[in-house]
Amino acid sequence: MSNFQKQHTHLMKYKRILLKLSGEALMGNRQYGIDPERLSEYAQEIKAITEKGIEVAIVIGGGNIFRGVAGAMNGMDRVQGDHMGMLATVINGLALQQALEDAEIKTRLQTAIKINEVAEPFIRRKAMSHLRKGRVVIFGGGTGNPYFTTDSAAVLRAIEIEADVILKGTRVDGIYNADPEKDKSAIKFDHITFDDVLRKGLKVMDTTAFTLSQENDLPIIVFDMNTKGNLMKVVSGENIGTQVSL
Repeated sequence: MSNFQKQHTHLMKYKRILLKLSGEALMGNRQYGIDPERLSEYAQEIKAITEKGIEVAIVIGGGNIFRGVAGAMNGMDRVQGDHMGMLATVINGLALQQALEDAEIKTRLQTAIKINEVAEPFIRRKAMSHLRKGRVVIFGGGTGNPYFTTDSAAVLRAIEIEADVILKGTRVDGIYNADPEKDKSAIKFDHITFDDVLRKGLKVMDTTAFTLSQENDLPIIVFDMNTKGNLMKVVSGENIGTQVSL
């Protein structure tokens, strides 16, 4: 990290973040697959914060390509389906890596399942070394185990790399007491505790991921990733989205 980056990091609220993106986010306005324009937009948003000295790790889902749960509902073996979903996250990771490198950001893709020809295996110390050197690290393959979502993978990796916060980029601008896309009277929370999320039955992450985050006092911020400049605002400490903490 350059002296310039070190000086700017002090102006940011967070030093090391874990950015969680859904696979669906990469579709843009398409029905499935990957939208190159959306990838490019995300790459520019991420580049802007890395230039401020923020260390960035990313976990991405695979729902734009395949979901193990959906496969199981259609009669497929759940473990087999989940393995297919893990491979889908690797495909998305490769696409995001290319977009970031096109934006001249040094990037490493690490996977929980060994695919040595296309990505490094996940090694915690190596991942942290990459981050300290200013490289963006993408974690693919989920946790490497069936029955665990990429939300769980995001929280697990965030804890392992000692991230300051999980930033969950979505298409809505925070957590509401009802679905804002269906209920226009839905009320947005600027801040909410883990206990209140559970008590109100709000959907932030799956229960396993959410409980793991709570037990490790790891805050989560849910925000609209598709609005230009929002990522920078979040890491700067502006009141964007909804923060979940103790």
